[in-house]
Amino acid sequence: MTKKIAVGGEDFIALRKADSYYVDKTELLYELVEKTNNTVTLFTRPRRFGKTLTMSMMESFFSIFKKDNREVFNGLYVMNHKTFCDEYMNQYPVLFISFKDVEGLNFESAFKRLKAVIADLCKKMVFLTNDENIDSDDLEIFARLKAKSEDPEEIQNSLKTLMRMMNAVYNKPVILLIDEYDVPLAKAHSNNYYREMLDIIRGIMSTSLKTNEYLKFAVITGCLRIPKESIFTGVNNFVSYSVIDEEFSNYFGFTDNEIENMLNCFDLSDKNSIIKEWYNGYLFGDTEVYCPWDVVNYVSALLKREYAEPKNYWENTSGNSAIKTFFDMPDIDISDKFEALLNCETISETVTNSLTYDQVYSSERNLWSLLLMTGYLTVNHRVDNDKHPVELRIPNREIANIFQTAVVDHFNQTVDQTELTGLMNALWNGDADTASEIISDLLWHTISYMDYHEDYYHAFLSGLFVGRGGYMVQSNKERGLGRPDIDLRDKKNRRVIIIEAKKSKCEEDMSSDCDKAIKQIIDNQYAAKLDGYKQVLHYGVAFFKKSALVKKM
Repeated sequence: MTKKIAVGGEDFIALRKADSYYVDKTELLYELVEKTNNTVTLFTRPRRFGKTLTMSMMESFFSIFKKDNREVFNGLYVMNHKTFCDEYMNQYPVLFISFKDVEGLNFESAFKRLKAVIADLCKKMVFLTNDENIDSDDLEIFARLKAKSEDPEEIQNSLKTLMRMMNAVYNKPVILLIDEYDVPLAKAHSNNYYREMLDIIRGIMSTSLKTNEYLKFAVITGCLRIPKESIFTGVNNFVSYSVIDEEFSNYFGFTDNEIENMLNCFDLSDKNSIIKEWYNGYLFGDTEVYCPWDVVNYVSALLKREYAEPKNYWENTSGNSAIKTFFDMPDIDISDKFEALLNCETISETVTNSLTYDQVYSSERNLWSLLLMTGYLTVNHRVDNDKHPVELRIPNREIANIFQTAVVDHFNQTVDQTELTGLMNALWNGDADTASEIISDLLWHTISYMDYHEDYYHAFLSGLFVGRGGYMVQSNKERGLGRPDIDLRDKKNRRVIIIEAKKSKCEEDMSSDCDKAIKQIIDNQYAAKLDGYKQVLHYGVAFFKKSALVKKM
């Protein structure tokens, strides 16, 4: 093994020069230029699907500032197109800007971040100011932009100003690359300054893309396709490719063949099935893909620790606020649909390919569309028309866990505290029958999750006890010869409850599964080192669908 794996690598040249493993997506360059007539191309994909690295790759290939990058592209697919490479490789001025860091709790702070991003871009291009062909007025504007201009109009015209300067120096039209164009709008909506930010971003897009004689072509990435009339008004030859379009569907995310090659490279082919279970399952157009961020993180973990377990890498970058939004809409009852999704079933919903952030939470259709476009759900089959109902499903185990967490969190926030008090009293009093009845009642009011062994039920049980005043709760913490599911301590009254939970295959197995759980507590010595506690209660709990059975040793 000679290659390295780069987690979070978004600089194409740095990645290639470090001899890090690269999944070759360079054929995109040829297809985009030679097989379309797009002046403006928008690719919308979920977070962490390789958009920024792809844009860096584009800049490295086209940019005249990079001089000759044939060495870093050596051996990659695009080099098979000699005539194309001769015409385009490092032959055009390229303006590459990312809006991924443009955010703030209010418009003033977000606008300040936008000015800083543009100022940093100007600092990288200060060499342009030495050219005698630059217009004197542009030099003055450039100086103000570099010093973080306060003028909104200059900010809105900033990209076109820079493109005009680049054109004057190189006498060639400019290739414009805008990464994560919709992040400022998403953050603005979350913090209630959407209209102000929309006006700024619309101005930047309009001046740089609409009838701009200095533009060769533009490529833009984001999560959502905001309707043309909202932000791209008047832009000609504008084409958008989302997760439901077949075109370019294999260029964002890893395919089965690419995963197989990667794992063979690192001698990890035995991990193929578990990676598929956890991180595959997205259907973009007609191509099934894996989430690159997850795969790279997990492969990196495996190279450090042979027995590393897969986990939710994607959740750390996206959270589950989009899922939680469903619970905040009183007029929408999605419990049956969420339950179907969590049990590996599909639901049929009408989705839209275009969303504005200020309207995304205005209807159930828009919310399902948001979950699809941002990677929480995927289509079950290729979509021919986004106006008709499509089958949606959870793509993989990782996303199922994110849904599960959101459901459990919501339940814990809304559970009847009187029932929880009754459950605690029953457990401390050794009343297993009452405890069984209360837990079953609580299950009935939440969303069942019948896959991936006991995961859901463990989280459900933990949620019932965590945060209860006066108690210390530990879950899956090493004790004796293993890890009990629940260790609940009432230190003041010197008493402990230890719970082991099982998921039963059928209702008839619940009693014997409770016995197995109690035996596990005894055999693994979960009650070890509890000196000083006067009362230690052992419970086995078995779950089947929405029923619970509790037994006391």
